[in-house]
Amino acid sequence: MSGLKSKEIRLASRPSGTPVPENFELAEIDVPAIGDGQILIRNHWMSVDPYMRGRMMDVQSYVPPFQIGEALSGGAIGEVVDSNNPDVPVGTWLNHMNGWREYAISDGSFDQKIDPSLAPPEAFLGVLGMPGLTAYAGLLRIGELKQGDNVFVTAASGAVGSVVCQIAKAKGCYVAGSAGSDEKCDWLKNEAGVDAVINYKNCKTQQDLEAAMAAACPKGIDVYFENVGGDHLISALNLMNPFGRMPLCGMISRYNDTAPQPGPWNLILAVGKSLKMQGFIVSNHLDMAEDFLRDVPAWLAEGKIKRKETIYEGIERAPDAFMGLFSGANFGKMLVKLS
Repeated sequence: MSGLKSKEIRLASRPSGTPVPENFELAEIDVPAIGDGQILIRNHWMSVDPYMRGRMMDVQSYVPPFQIGEALSGGAIGEVVDSNNPDVPVGTWLNHMNGWREYAISDGSFDQKIDPSLAPPEAFLGVLGMPGLTAYAGLLRIGELKQGDNVFVTAASGAVGSVVCQIAKAKGCYVAGSAGSDEKCDWLKNEAGVDAVINYKNCKTQQDLEAAMAAACPKGIDVYFENVGGDHLISALNLMNPFGRMPLCGMISRYNDTAPQPGPWNLILAVGKSLKMQGFIVSNHLDMAEDFLRDVPAWLAEGKIKRKETIYEGIERAPDAFMGLFSGANFGKMLVKLS
Protein backbone atom coordinates (compact mmCIF):
# COMPACT_ATOMS: atom_id res chain seq x y z
CA MET A 1 0.00 0.00 0.00
CA SER A 2 1.29 3.48 -0.80
CA GLY A 3 0.20 7.07 -0.43
CA LEU A 4 -1.04 6.63 3.12
CA LYS A 5 -0.62 9.37 5.70
CA SER A 6 -0.57 8.73 9.43
CA LYS A 7 -1.07 11.23 12.22
CA GLU A 8 0.79 10.62 15.45
CA ILE A 9 1.25 12.29 18.83
CA ARG A 10 4.83 13.07 19.89
CA LEU A 11 6.33 14.16 23.19
CA ALA A 12 7.29 17.82 22.66
CA SER A 13 8.71 18.41 26.15
CA ARG A 14 8.87 16.68 29.51
CA PRO A 15 6.07 17.75 31.88
CA SER A 16 6.89 19.52 35.13
CA GLY A 17 3.96 18.72 37.38
CA THR A 18 0.64 18.03 35.70
CA PRO A 19 0.98 17.57 31.90
CA VAL A 20 -0.21 20.47 29.72
CA PRO A 21 -1.06 20.63 25.99
CA GLU A 22 2.35 22.14 25.19
CA ASN A 23 4.01 18.88 26.20
CA PHE A 24 2.53 17.21 23.10
CA GLU A 25 2.63 17.80 19.37
CA LEU A 26 0.62 16.40 16.48
CA ALA A 27 2.59 15.32 13.41
CA GLU A 28 1.71 13.67 10.11
CA ILE A 29 4.02 11.28 8.30
CA ASP A 30 4.03 9.28 5.08
CA VAL A 31 3.51 5.60 5.87
CA PRO A 32 6.51 3.68 4.46
CA ALA A 33 6.17 0.42 2.58
CA ILE A 34 6.42 -2.64 4.76
CA GLY A 35 9.44 -4.94 4.51
CA ASP A 36 9.82 -8.68 4.59
CA GLY A 37 7.99 -10.24 7.52
CA GLN A 38 6.27 -6.99 8.42
CA ILE A 39 2.63 -6.00 8.71
CA LEU A 40 0.78 -2.69 8.51
CA ILE A 41 -1.83 -2.10 11.20
CA ARG A 42 -4.61 0.47 11.00
CA ASN A 43 -5.36 1.43 14.58
CA HIS A 44 -9.01 1.73 15.53
CA TRP A 45 -8.64 2.27 19.27
CA MET A 46 -5.85 3.39 21.60
CA SER A 47 -5.45 3.52 25.35
CA VAL A 48 -4.17 6.19 27.70
CA ASP A 49 -3.06 5.01 31.13
CA PRO A 50 -1.64 6.67 34.26
CA TYR A 51 1.64 4.72 34.07
CA MET A 52 2.49 6.68 30.91
CA ARG A 53 3.12 9.75 33.10
CA GLY A 54 6.18 8.03 34.56
CA ARG A 55 7.52 7.33 31.08
CA MET A 56 7.48 11.07 30.34
CA MET A 57 10.25 11.59 32.90
CA ASP A 58 13.85 10.90 31.96
CA VAL A 59 14.43 8.44 34.77
CA GLN A 60 15.16 4.74 34.91
CA SER A 61 12.09 2.61 35.62
CA TYR A 62 10.55 -0.71 34.70
CA VAL A 63 9.91 0.63 31.17
CA PRO A 64 12.15 2.97 29.13
CA PRO A 65 11.23 6.68 29.08
CA PHE A 66 9.58 8.29 26.08
CA GLN A 67 11.95 10.36 23.96
CA ILE A 68 11.32 13.99 23.07
CA GLY A 69 10.40 14.42 19.42
CA GLU A 70 9.34 10.79 19.00
CA ALA A 71 5.86 9.30 18.84
CA LEU A 72 4.53 8.06 22.14
CA SER A 73 3.53 4.42 22.52
CA GLY A 74 0.89 2.47 24.38
CA GLY A 75 -1.84 -0.08 24.03
CA ALA A 76 -3.86 -0.10 20.81
CA ILE A 77 -6.30 -2.28 18.90
CA GLY A 78 -5.93 -2.40 15.14
CA GLU A 79 -6.65 -4.36 11.99
CA VAL A 80 -3.95 -5.64 9.64
CA VAL A 81 -4.43 -3.94 6.26
CA ASP A 82 -1.21 -5.09 4.54
CA SER A 83 1.00 -8.05 5.33
CA ASN A 84 4.26 -9.66 4.30
CA ASN A 85 3.94 -12.08 7.22
CA PRO A 86 2.07 -15.35 6.52
CA ASP A 87 1.36 -15.79 10.23
CA VAL A 88 -0.53 -12.49 10.42
CA PRO A 89 -2.73 -12.15 7.32
CA VAL A 90 -4.74 -9.12 6.27
CA GLY A 91 -7.90 -8.85 8.35
CA THR A 92 -6.30 -10.02 11.60
CA TRP A 93 -7.18 -7.94 14.65
CA LEU A 94 -4.32 -7.26 17.05
CA ASN A 95 -3.76 -5.89 20.53
CA HIS A 96 -0.34 -4.22 20.42
CA MET A 97 1.77 -1.44 21.93
CA ASN A 98 2.11 0.96 18.97
CA GLY A 99 -0.65 3.36 19.89
CA TRP A 100 -0.70 7.17 19.71
CA ARG A 101 -0.66 6.87 15.89
CA GLU A 102 -3.15 6.00 13.18
CA TYR A 103 -1.01 3.39 11.40
CA ALA A 104 1.71 1.18 12.82
CA ILE A 105 4.29 -1.17 11.28
CA SER A 106 5.23 -4.33 13.15
CA ASP A 107 6.70 -7.77 12.64
CA GLY A 108 3.87 -9.19 14.71
CA SER A 109 6.13 -10.94 17.20
CA PHE A 110 4.85 -9.09 20.29
CA ASP A 111 1.30 -8.51 19.08
CA GLN A 112 -1.64 -10.45 20.48
CA LYS A 113 -4.35 -11.68 18.15
CA ILE A 114 -7.88 -10.99 19.36
CA ASP A 115 -11.26 -12.32 18.30
CA PRO A 116 -13.68 -9.38 17.93
CA SER A 117 -16.59 -11.84 17.88
CA LEU A 118 -16.01 -12.50 21.60
CA ALA A 119 -16.40 -8.85 22.63
CA PRO A 120 -16.15 -5.39 21.06
CA PRO A 121 -12.50 -4.75 20.09
CA GLU A 122 -12.12 -1.90 22.56
CA ALA A 123 -12.91 -4.26 25.47
CA PHE A 124 -9.46 -5.80 24.93
CA LEU A 125 -7.91 -2.50 26.06
CA GLY A 126 -9.98 -2.49 29.23
CA VAL A 127 -11.71 -5.25 31.13
CA LEU A 128 -10.28 -7.96 28.83
CA GLY A 129 -6.88 -6.30 28.50
CA MET A 130 -4.07 -4.93 30.62
CA PRO A 131 -6.28 -3.13 33.18
CA GLY A 132 -8.40 -6.25 33.65
CA LEU A 133 -5.37 -8.49 34.13
CA THR A 134 -3.90 -5.91 36.53
CA ALA A 135 -7.05 -6.10 38.63
CA TYR A 136 -7.16 -9.90 38.47
CA ALA A 137 -3.51 -10.48 39.39
CA GLY A 138 -3.36 -7.73 41.98
CA LEU A 139 -6.47 -8.81 43.82
CA LEU A 140 -6.15 -12.59 43.65
CA ARG A 141 -2.37 -13.10 43.82
CA ILE A 142 -1.02 -10.05 45.65
CA GLY A 143 -4.18 -9.46 47.71
CA GLU A 144 -4.65 -13.18 48.39
CA LEU A 145 -8.42 -12.63 48.28
CA LYS A 146 -10.58 -15.01 50.33
CA GLN A 147 -14.35 -15.39 50.31
CA GLY A 148 -15.87 -13.13 52.95
CA ASP A 149 -13.02 -10.60 52.95
CA ASN A 150 -13.81 -6.93 53.49
CA VAL A 151 -12.31 -5.11 50.51
CA PHE A 152 -11.73 -1.40 49.98
CA VAL A 153 -10.76 -0.09 46.52
CA THR A 154 -9.48 3.40 45.78
CA ALA A 155 -10.26 4.97 42.37
CA ALA A 156 -13.02 2.38 42.36
CA SER A 157 -14.64 3.70 39.18
CA GLY A 158 -11.40 3.65 37.18
CA ALA A 159 -10.22 1.17 34.59
CA VAL A 160 -8.57 -1.12 37.14
CA GLY A 161 -10.58 -0.29 40.24
CA SER A 162 -13.97 -1.00 38.67
CA VAL A 163 -12.81 -4.48 37.68
CA VAL A 164 -11.30 -5.10 41.12
CA CYS A 165 -14.64 -4.25 42.74
CA GLN A 166 -16.58 -6.60 40.51
CA ILE A 167 -14.14 -9.51 40.80
CA ALA A 168 -14.28 -9.19 44.58
CA LYS A 169 -18.09 -9.26 44.48
CA ALA A 170 -18.02 -12.29 42.16
CA LYS A 171 -15.80 -13.99 44.76
CA GLY A 172 -18.29 -13.41 47.58
CA CYS A 173 -16.70 -10.46 49.36
CA TYR A 174 -17.95 -7.27 50.97
CA VAL A 175 -16.72 -4.41 48.79
CA ALA A 176 -16.45 -0.68 49.43
CA GLY A 177 -14.66 1.98 47.45
CA SER A 178 -14.06 5.65 46.80
CA ALA A 179 -14.70 7.71 43.67
CA GLY A 180 -14.72 11.38 42.76
CA SER A 181 -18.32 12.14 41.79
CA ASP A 182 -21.86 11.23 42.76
CA GLU A 183 -22.42 9.85 39.25
CA LYS A 184 -19.50 7.45 39.63
CA CYS A 185 -20.65 6.42 43.09
CA ASP A 186 -24.16 5.72 41.80
CA TRP A 187 -22.83 3.51 39.00
CA LEU A 188 -20.65 1.56 41.39
CA LYS A 189 -23.56 0.85 43.71
CA ASN A 190 -26.38 0.36 41.21
CA GLU A 191 -24.54 -1.24 38.28
CA ALA A 192 -21.34 -2.77 39.65
CA GLY A 193 -22.98 -3.98 42.87
CA VAL A 194 -20.50 -2.37 45.29
CA ASP A 195 -21.82 -2.44 48.86
CA ALA A 196 -20.73 1.03 49.96
CA VAL A 197 -19.14 3.96 48.10
CA ILE A 198 -17.84 7.33 49.26
CA ASN A 199 -17.30 10.48 47.22
CA TYR A 200 -13.88 11.48 48.51
CA LYS A 201 -14.33 15.01 47.20
CA ASN A 202 -16.88 15.56 49.96
CA CYS A 203 -14.13 14.90 52.54
CA LYS A 204 -12.29 18.09 53.47
CA THR A 205 -9.59 16.52 55.65
CA GLN A 206 -7.82 13.21 56.11
CA GLN A 207 -9.88 12.71 59.26
CA ASP A 208 -13.11 13.21 57.27
CA LEU A 209 -11.95 10.67 54.71
CA GLU A 210 -11.04 8.15 57.39
CA ALA A 211 -14.43 8.54 59.06
CA ALA A 212 -16.18 7.96 55.74
CA MET A 213 -14.03 4.90 54.99
CA ALA A 214 -14.70 3.52 58.49
CA ALA A 215 -18.44 3.93 57.98
CA ALA A 216 -18.20 2.18 54.60
CA CYS A 217 -16.20 -0.70 56.14
CA PRO A 218 -17.69 -1.20 59.63
CA LYS A 219 -15.82 -4.50 60.07
CA GLY A 220 -12.47 -3.04 59.05
CA ILE A 221 -10.47 -3.76 55.90
CA ASP A 222 -8.90 -7.10 55.00
CA VAL A 223 -7.78 -6.19 51.47
CA TYR A 224 -7.00 -2.58 50.50
CA PHE A 225 -6.40 -2.16 46.76
CA GLU A 226 -4.31 0.99 46.31
CA ASN A 227 -4.58 3.18 43.23
CA VAL A 228 -4.38 6.64 44.83
CA GLY A 229 -2.04 7.01 47.84
CA GLY A 230 -1.90 10.08 50.06
CA ASP A 231 -4.70 10.50 52.60
CA HIS A 232 -6.38 7.30 51.39
CA LEU A 233 -3.31 5.26 52.37
CA ILE A 234 -3.01 6.93 55.78
CA SER A 235 -6.67 6.21 56.47
CA ALA A 236 -6.43 2.63 55.28
CA LEU A 237 -3.47 1.87 57.54
CA ASN A 238 -5.56 2.95 60.52
CA LEU A 239 -8.49 0.78 59.42
CA MET A 240 -6.72 -2.39 58.34
CA ASN A 241 -7.51 -5.62 60.17
CA PRO A 242 -4.64 -7.77 61.45
CA PHE A 243 -2.94 -9.76 58.68
CA GLY A 244 -4.53 -7.52 56.04
CA ARG A 245 -3.12 -7.32 52.53
CA MET A 246 -2.45 -4.12 50.59
CA PRO A 247 -1.75 -4.58 46.84
CA LEU A 248 -0.07 -1.35 45.69
CA CYS A 249 -1.11 -0.89 42.07
CA GLY A 250 -0.62 2.85 41.72
CA MET A 251 -0.58 6.17 43.58
CA ILE A 252 -1.97 8.66 41.10
CA SER A 253 -2.14 11.42 43.70
CA ARG A 254 1.68 11.52 43.63
CA TYR A 255 2.42 11.20 39.89
CA ASN A 256 2.65 14.93 39.21
CA ASP A 257 4.54 15.94 42.36
CA THR A 258 7.39 18.36 41.72
CA ALA A 259 8.89 17.90 45.20
CA PRO A 260 9.03 14.98 47.66
CA GLN A 261 5.93 14.59 49.79
CA PRO A 262 5.78 13.20 53.34
CA GLY A 263 5.13 9.49 53.51
CA PRO A 264 2.30 8.04 55.59
CA TRP A 265 3.11 9.02 59.18
CA ASN A 266 1.45 5.85 60.50
CA LEU A 267 3.35 3.30 58.43
CA ILE A 268 4.53 1.70 61.67
CA LEU A 269 1.04 0.17 61.98
CA ALA A 270 2.05 -2.29 59.27
CA VAL A 271 4.35 -3.92 61.84
CA GLY A 272 1.95 -4.31 64.72
CA LYS A 273 -0.91 -5.42 62.47
CA SER A 274 1.27 -7.87 60.51
CA LEU A 275 0.22 -6.27 57.25
CA LYS A 276 1.43 -7.28 53.82
CA MET A 277 2.13 -4.33 51.50
CA GLN A 278 3.38 -5.23 48.04
CA GLY A 279 3.74 -3.22 44.88
CA PHE A 280 3.31 -5.04 41.59
CA ILE A 281 3.60 -4.58 37.83
CA VAL A 282 1.21 -6.52 35.65
CA SER A 283 3.95 -7.65 33.25
CA ASN A 284 5.39 -9.76 36.07
CA HIS A 285 2.18 -11.78 36.27
CA LEU A 286 1.52 -12.75 32.67
CA ASP A 287 1.45 -16.39 33.76
CA MET A 288 -2.06 -15.63 35.06
CA ALA A 289 -3.34 -14.62 31.61
CA GLU A 290 -4.83 -18.04 30.83
CA ASP A 291 -6.87 -18.09 34.03
CA PHE A 292 -7.83 -14.45 33.50
CA LEU A 293 -9.11 -15.13 29.97
CA ARG A 294 -11.09 -18.07 31.31
CA ASP A 295 -12.74 -16.29 34.24
CA VAL A 296 -13.36 -12.70 33.20
CA PRO A 297 -15.13 -13.35 29.85
CA ALA A 298 -17.39 -15.78 31.70
CA TRP A 299 -18.18 -13.16 34.36
CA LEU A 300 -18.88 -10.65 31.59
CA ALA A 301 -21.28 -13.07 29.90
CA GLU A 302 -23.01 -13.75 33.22
CA GLY A 303 -23.38 -10.04 33.97
CA LYS A 304 -21.16 -10.25 37.05
CA ILE A 305 -18.78 -7.74 35.46
CA LYS A 306 -19.94 -4.71 33.50
CA ARG A 307 -17.83 -2.51 31.23
CA LYS A 308 -17.59 1.23 31.59
CA GLU A 309 -15.61 3.43 29.21
CA THR A 310 -14.93 7.10 28.51
CA ILE A 311 -14.26 7.70 24.82
CA TYR A 312 -12.55 10.63 23.09
CA GLU A 313 -12.83 10.84 19.29
CA GLY A 314 -9.79 11.30 17.03
CA ILE A 315 -6.03 11.09 17.43
CA GLU A 316 -5.96 14.85 18.02
CA ARG A 317 -7.84 14.32 21.30
CA ALA A 318 -5.38 11.79 22.70
CA PRO A 319 -3.49 14.37 24.82
CA ASP A 320 -6.80 15.65 26.22
CA ALA A 321 -7.77 12.10 27.14
CA PHE A 322 -4.44 11.52 28.83
CA MET A 323 -4.51 14.78 30.76
CA GLY A 324 -8.07 13.98 31.80
CA LEU A 325 -6.81 11.01 33.80
CA PHE A 326 -5.37 13.42 36.38
CA SER A 327 -8.53 15.49 36.80
CA GLY A 328 -10.94 12.56 37.14
CA ALA A 329 -12.40 12.92 33.64
CA ASN A 330 -12.28 9.16 33.10
CA PHE A 331 -15.21 7.02 34.14
CA GLY A 332 -14.03 3.44 33.72
CA LYS A 333 -11.45 2.90 30.98
CA MET A 334 -10.24 5.98 29.11
CA LEU A 335 -10.05 5.28 25.37
CA VAL A 336 -9.44 7.18 22.15
CA LYS A 337 -11.34 6.09 19.04
CA LEU A 338 -9.16 6.61 15.97
CA SER A 339 -11.39 5.42 13.16
